[in-house]
Amino acid sequence: MKKLLLTLAAALLVGAGTQATIKNPMLWADVPDPDVIRVGDTFYLVSTTMHLMPGGPVMASKDLEHWETVGYIFDKLTDSPKYDLQEGTVYGRGQWATSLKYHDGKFWALLAPNEAGAMGDTYIFTAPKAEGPWTIHARLRHFHDATLFFDDDGTPYVFFGTGEMCQLTRDLKGVVEGSLRHYFQREEDERGLLEGTRVIKHNGTYYAQLISHVYAPGRHRREVCYRTKDLNGKWEKNTILESDFGGFGYLAQGTIVDTEEGDWYGVMFQDRGGVGRVLTISPVRWIDGWPQLGDENGKVPTTMRTYRSLTSLTPDPSRGGEGSDYTAGIVQSDDFSNHTSQLSTLSSQLKKCWQWNHNPVDKAWSLTERPGWLRLKTSRVVPNLYLAPNTLTQRMEGPTCSGYIKMDVSKMKDGDCAGLAAFNGDSGVLTIMKVGKKLVLEMSEQKVSLTDREKAVTKVEVKTVETVTLPSKLSTINLKVTGDFQPGHNDAANFYYSLDGQQWTQIGTKNYRCVFDYRRFFMGSKFGIFNYATKKVGGYVDVDEFCYEVAEK
Repeated sequence: MKKLLLTLAAALLVGAGTQATIKNPMLWADVPDPDVIRVGDTFYLVSTTMHLMPGGPVMASKDLEHWETVGYIFDKLTDSPKYDLQEGTVYGRGQWATSLKYHDGKFWALLAPNEAGAMGDTYIFTAPKAEGPWTIHARLRHFHDATLFFDDDGTPYVFFGTGEMCQLTRDLKGVVEGSLRHYFQREEDERGLLEGTRVIKHNGTYYAQLISHVYAPGRHRREVCYRTKDLNGKWEKNTILESDFGGFGYLAQGTIVDTEEGDWYGVMFQDRGGVGRVLTISPVRWIDGWPQLGDENGKVPTTMRTYRSLTSLTPDPSRGGEGSDYTAGIVQSDDFSNHTSQLSTLSSQLKKCWQWNHNPVDKAWSLTERPGWLRLKTSRVVPNLYLAPNTLTQRMEGPTCSGYIKMDVSKMKDGDCAGLAAFNGDSGVLTIMKVGKKLVLEMSEQKVSLTDREKAVTKVEVKTVETVTLPSKLSTINLKVTGDFQPGHNDAANFYYSLDGQQWTQIGTKNYRCVFDYRRFFMGSKFGIFNYATKKVGGYVDVDEFCYEVAEK
């Protein structure tokens, strides 16, 4: 039987011929802490985006390869002015490790911000459709990296932390008294947390999957699994994935999901430096009642057979040329018209690929005041980019990518700063500065320092690398940022400008290194479009388009 299962798993991997394949990383962008479920013929994935708003992105796919963001669980979080970039920040905090479930005809999501006190209380949301609208169902005590689980009889549970669980009341608005307990104890060399719990039930057995950090010689980060047939009984343990991949370190944290045909796949993330934490996909073999991820050697494959024909997907020629089978993707170009999601019937003012840095100031942006353009107005005087409201972001992607904007700067006021950045705790920044009546273009390297508790900005180091005085009658300018996240290329960003949209001039640092820092932002680099005032409010810029390209993996 083992040989048969191994043979079936191997068949999922690429063979000769023209068989369509999935290439890992499945999503070469910052999509950490995934939870994946299937409802009918559609897979849904939720990920962590922390301080970005709207938050709790829900992505959909028909084939486990091509994903599109179809909704968000919430527009804003309002527990503290820190979410508004006032009285501190929530960089690296906010929405973490959301659990996604479908039960009794509804979608459910559970998340707990990584905060102390009431700000860290767990949210439970529900929605009739994955696209929303989502509503808050309950607030409970903090559950770290938790998963919601419904048993066959509908009894709800929360699994969280390092081997903790409890039963919820049937209305999901409270914890059943006396139900809180540890269901396992970690091994001696697992000195870090076992976190990122995901729980499924298969053939009458419960499986809890967690990332394990081990420090013994010859041991690595890995995905472990605990199983039992009785939630109140003894749990057994097994390692289900211990694999490096693609020249980077060992990966873990995610879940497994089945297809309509009964095949299983594992989705796990891997730390990849400046681009963030990327997603990989692996076949799952059931051996002796355990889900084993990876190929026949237990390793994440470079390529594997695609799950389903791409003909069921909505073509998007802009991502792969005429006739391309790519869906819109999780990063997209935008001409800033109103759009309809390709996997939903809902429309929104901004495409769902965009997120603001912290809660936006709603009155300070518009798509209607100049149709076909995004208007970003200054709304309060701030000292630096890291406290600037209404910075609009999208992920940068590997292996290489580029994004450019066309910006009308004619209505900026003295002291205003607007532009495009490779945005993170360490940022490479292209800034148009209004200095008196002059316009100056500056490329700088910026680094923010934050307090550990409040995440308050204490200092921003700015290293100006190159400055260009722009023509006095200039009204529009084009700015471009490129990213190269191929192994060995040092996560390099480069910066360009153009006065006519045709001829590009490189400016500033060549091969600026994008950095992932878990102590501050805890996320991969983003394209960031910004406009803020340092002297007085009232100015604005208009952005005509964001044009994006990504190289094929």
